[in-house]
Amino acid sequence: MQRRVLPLSLACLLGCALMPTCAADASGKQQDNVIFDAYTPLASSEVLLQRLVTPLNARRLLQQAKTTRTSIREQPIDLTQERFALYVPAQAPPSGYALLVFVPPWNDAKVPPSWIPALEHLGVILVTPANAGNDANVLDRRVPLALLAAANVMSRYRIDPRRVYVGGFSGGSRVALRLALGYPDLFHGALLDAGSDVVGEQVPLPSREQLEQFQTSTRIVYLTGERDAARLDADRQSRQSLKTWCVTDVDVRTMPWSAHELADGSAFERALASLDHHKAPDPATLASCRARIVAELDAQLDDADALLAHGDRERARRRLEQIDAHLGGLAAPRSVELMQRLDATAPK
Repeated sequence: MQRRVLPLSLACLLGCALMPTCAADASGKQQDNVIFDAYTPLASSEVLLQRLVTPLNARRLLQQAKTTRTSIREQPIDLTQERFALYVPAQAPPSGYALLVFVPPWNDAKVPPSWIPALEHLGVILVTPANAGNDANVLDRRVPLALLAAANVMSRYRIDPRRVYVGGFSGGSRVALRLALGYPDLFHGALLDAGSDVVGEQVPLPSREQLEQFQTSTRIVYLTGERDAARLDADRQSRQSLKTWCVTDVDVRTMPWSAHELADGSAFERALASLDHHKAPDPATLASCRARIVAELDAQLDDADALLAHGDRERARRRLEQIDAHLGGLAAPRSVELMQRLDATAPK
């Protein structure tokens, strides 16, 4: 099979979505065992490290690969071996289809039948990969499969780039949150069905540029059964972390009489429709919140710098590791530069 590479620029990638000539016939039926053949730099190993791994951990991985003379594959996925399920509504909206990339907790590629009426009503294409369940590696499979699914659907169908979303159920929902945070220039909403994480702890923070785009252009919808106590508690902690990082475009929905189970058709439709209702943050509140984060970041990095300057190497290293774990990409490139200084002055 011939290997196609989609454009490097996300604007180029989305350009097809704005051109009627890119539209494809839609059958209104589920397509199983779909094979894609186009790759995107967004799913490359290099970009995955940049966007989803903390800077110091990414540096370690690259150093280890160099030391062991291990080559890192440009693309972690071989599309010739992968299969996807796809549902395309019979009628496209005037502005183009919306797209929901669904990250499953199971390994089968399947579109939940009860969701199909909502997809038809709202004009949403759903695509989901096979062999991307909770037992699959997040960085090596689940994330790049979702990105490649999005890129290929967007190259085949006329998609409204403002309505490109990612979602999941249970463990897949937690991966969806990582994707939304790491790729806010692609995904503008996340539907978290009975699964979430704490941003800045379980989910690394991205670069400042990506976080700021996430703060202003991404809507997060939590959808959990009212009897799913563990996930409701996790959702509360997750929402509190989003508030800490100045994210306010959040909707919370519960499903009556439901425990830890996939959303039914009506609950799914309400949550999916909610993704279209973005709420812009208050400019003054957002500016104040961002200023608080910058002050916290600078204070912690200054502390690590002072420890290094005074020769307290062990405490400086521990401090930098703590900063990397908590602030992630926000601390780069200064966190990386400080670690390089620390390594350069190591006793020989």
